[in-house]
Amino acid sequence: MDQTAKFEAFQALHARDGAFVVANPWDAGSARLLAHLGFEALATTSAGYAFSVGRRDSFAGLSRTELLENARQIVDACDLPVSVDLEDGFGPAPETCAQTIRLAVEVGLVGGSIEDATGDPAAPIYDLTHAVERVHAAAEAARGLPFLLTARAENFLWDRPDLEDTIARLQAFAKAGADVLYAPGLPDLAAIRAVCAAVDKPVNVVMGLKGPRYSVAQLAAAGVRRISVGGSFARAAFGGLQRAAQEVLGAGTFSYAQDAMSGAELTALMSDDRPQSRL
Repeated sequence: MDQTAKFEAFQALHARDGAFVVANPWDAGSARLLAHLGFEALATTSAGYAFSVGRRDSFAGLSRTELLENARQIVDACDLPVSVDLEDGFGPAPETCAQTIRLAVEVGLVGGSIEDATGDPAAPIYDLTHAVERVHAAAEAARGLPFLLTARAENFLWDRPDLEDTIARLQAFAKAGADVLYAPGLPDLAAIRAVCAAVDKPVNVVMGLKGPRYSVAQLAAAGVRRISVGGSFARAAFGGLQRAAQEVLGAGTFSYAQDAMSGAELTALMSDDRPQSRL
């Protein structure tokens, strides 16, 4: 599919009944595997990418250039719609957020998220007025382009468990032009249900992090349209590597290889033929 067709497919996923899972690869190889398994859309993960290159996921540690290059490799690896984790837009100014959106479109991405976290522990969340201006600038940059904008309210990730303020922010982001709304770290299903009931745009919820874990069916019943897994697939892969290495070092055995993918499977996945969308 070309970029416009991918964008239209991504839009349609958000418009249909129920919830869908957008998987989060961290490189081209994991993207090919997830596409092959049947996921309908992908989204990058700054955390997963950071782990894969031996760094922490942090505002100062990852540049816009390298994250967009990682995203481009994922786009090129398969024939699925790909959204991108754009962190804080890579700068406080609204125009910086707008420029980031335009650059994301240029590498073939059809969606992406801008969050309202500052990266400053002393003042971790942008004030509402400035946060809305940033979302509005990003939405204006995406206008007329094949790009679905997600706006994130980060209160619960920064020890500000204020559900009322989180909902007010998401409502303001929707009015500013965001297509999808996202408040990572919501504490329970009641909070998720309250957010979904209070807004008029599709809501994304992340699973696989610490805290309560709900099924796709439970989240769909609460009103969620999109479910992401963040860096949890990458952490699961590192967990498998850790267990294999500990077995070899501790027991001197190699039974981990029984559960490993075969070389033939991986060779087939990494062939020149890109896994095709099943949409």
